[in-house]
Amino acid sequence: MRMLRWFCGHTRRDRVRNEAIRDRVGVAPIEEKLTQHRLRWFGHVQRRPPEAPVRSGVLERVDNVKRGRGRLKLTWDESVKRDLKDWNISCLETSYQCA
Repeated sequence: MRMLRWFCGHTRRDRVRNEAIRDRVGVAPIEEKLTQHRLRWFGHVQRRPPEAPVRSGVLERVDNVKRGRGRLKLTWDESVKRDLKDWNISCLETSYQCA
């Protein structure tokens, strides 16, 4: 954001919101970029053959894992499922039913 503010000629003292600066420059929010990269990686993993190490390491599901105390941690699988549902993308894997 510092670079974008400098690019637009604003400082923090100008009290211009980050959303306004992002809209002016045409930069997507960081959450959207993270989602795009996560779905790109998911597509890469899906295209690999089933015996590939990345498929066995990423797509294996372990259900009986104790996560510990406190707030539940969002796993990569859960975040991909949420992203696929939010973006209305149907998937070919039976383990990733979207809707």
